[in-house]
Amino acid sequence: MKDVAEHANVSISTVSYVLNDSGPVAPERRNRVLDAIRVLNYSPNESARSLKRRSASTIAMVVPDLTNQFFAMVTEGVQKAASAVNVLVVLVVPDAIETPEEHYAKLLRSQRVDGVIYLSGTGSMPETIYEMARSGPVVLVDEQIPGRDLPSVVCDSRRGAREVATHVLDQGHRRLAVIGGPPALWTAQQRLAGYREAFAGAGLDPDSVPVFNGDYRQESGGEAAAKILQLPEDERPTALLCANDLMAIGAIEHLRTNGLRVPEDVSIVGFDDLPISALLTPRLTSVRQPARDMGYRAAKALFDLMEGKDVEAADQLPAVVQIRDSVVPPGR
Repeated sequence: MKDVAEHANVSISTVSYVLNDSGPVAPERRNRVLDAIRVLNYSPNESARSLKRRSASTIAMVVPDLTNQFFAMVTEGVQKAASAVNVLVVLVVPDAIETPEEHYAKLLRSQRVDGVIYLSGTGSMPETIYEMARSGPVVLVDEQIPGRDLPSVVCDSRRGAREVATHVLDQGHRRLAVIGGPPALWTAQQRLAGYREAFAGAGLDPDSVPVFNGDYRQESGGEAAAKILQLPEDERPTALLCANDLMAIGAIEHLRTNGLRVPEDVSIVGFDDLPISALLTPRLTSVRQPARDMGYRAAKALFDLMEGKDVEAADQLPAVVQIRDSVVPPGR
């Protein structure tokens, strides 16, 4: 608007009056402003205009599902930041949509959203969302997607996984197994890498530790535990490292159903530190991710992009190990 005002030799407020039809402007001045807009190929940033005048913009928050408390807490953080600037959040849950790709396309074609916060459940991004990223703001949260150069807000999952695995090893466990997340997901890759670094640091061959992949849902933790129980008894792990709390809960349920005690027979750790984790019996040792802060900061980054500001390529928050009762020395 400043460039248009200078080119037309008028004030910025005059340009605003013309654009918004919100005030009297002499015909000769209006024509100069319109000519300047054409010459400069000026296109108003509707998102920034909405933010500055505190009228409603709309953003989309894409989460895999809401059965996972972690996703819900990230969404709460987004909503908190959005409500402070009068921005409407449209929640998109791909698992609840029969044709999510078409749904994304409809949202973007109808120009109902000014930006997108994307939390992947697959490790990939719909092409329609990526197309929007070429012309509009998109921020990833709890994820980085190879080949997609987009700003992200993440947690230091690798370090958190390394530290919680080190705690398990310090208790004397050497027969271990990992219940990992979906292999294509960046978060699952980071956590597995952190576990393996801890194994190597303790003198264990990381390749000797079996990995059973789940999908971050509780049921898949139970399914992985069932496979682990099929191992010969002298090869069964004394400790399980689970890539999230829901899978840890599923594993605990399956082990108990089959007569094993946690932590006396098998120690277990999770990741995310959901509110329920401290209420379990035993209380679950886990790695805390600041979920609400991640959502809040992702929204703030998106709003900065909407106003044309630069943002960090990757905003990384710390992960903190929460030591509780689900890990004891083997054979106690």
